[in-house]
Amino acid sequence: MLIAFLAAAAATPAIDETKLVDLTHAFDDKAIYWPTAKPFTWEKESWGRNAQGDWYTAARYSASEHGGTHLDAPIHFGEGKQTIDQIPVDKFVGPAVVIDVSEAVAKNRDYSLAPSDITAWEAKHGQIPAASIVLVRTGWEKYWGDKLAYLGTAEPGDTANLHFPGISKEAAVLLGERKVDAIGLDTPSLDHGPSKDFAAHRAFAAANVYGLENVANLDRLPPVGATLIALPMKIKGGTGGPTRILAILP
Repeated sequence: MLIAFLAAAAATPAIDETKLVDLTHAFDDKAIYWPTAKPFTWEKESWGRNAQGDWYTAARYSASEHGGTHLDAPIHFGEGKQTIDQIPVDKFVGPAVVIDVSEAVAKNRDYSLAPSDITAWEAKHGQIPAASIVLVRTGWEKYWGDKLAYLGTAEPGDTANLHFPGISKEAAVLLGERKVDAIGLDTPSLDHGPSKDFAAHRAFAAANVYGLENVANLDRLPPVGATLIALPMKIKGGTGGPTRILAILP
């Protein structure tokens, strides 16, 4: 049995590291959180050598579930919907569909993905397949680390002056009809900054579609062909959580 296992392992081709893309922002003091959320904090508990000269380190962290590169579970805006630990694990891996609306966003910082953006993409690449993970590239990542530019405000608690791109309710409904597993984008929220009703969040939650926010490096992915792996912290009953997102290029 052991010999057969070792033989199989030896025959497995090595992963081509040049095809791996990290789509995750680091969690540090620059990680951007919603203005009303507790930001990410990290502090050393023990750091250095003990009396015997042995090296040992440990630290603690705390934060809101919703900040940095993270996952929104359907229960975030859908009563009775899935918590983060209830999402089937197969939904965390799937074919990536990348819709680029950066040109429209360059003209309007509050732009929302429209159904016409989806159908235009489908006219070139075919209908979005069920169980795919749709990623909306707005180009907003260029402002990461600058809270004022990224959110539209740098004031803690200020949700009245948010300005960034997002997804329209109509586009969210259409993607739900396509039976996608997840939706992600490179902004702080699935809804654009001025939204007050969070209609896209609610439409996705109703369809049990989870969200990925503050995604990094979407400019490195092709429109089709990549495989996405999004692994969130498994928080019992969680409405969301920090997520490490990787893409494997075709």
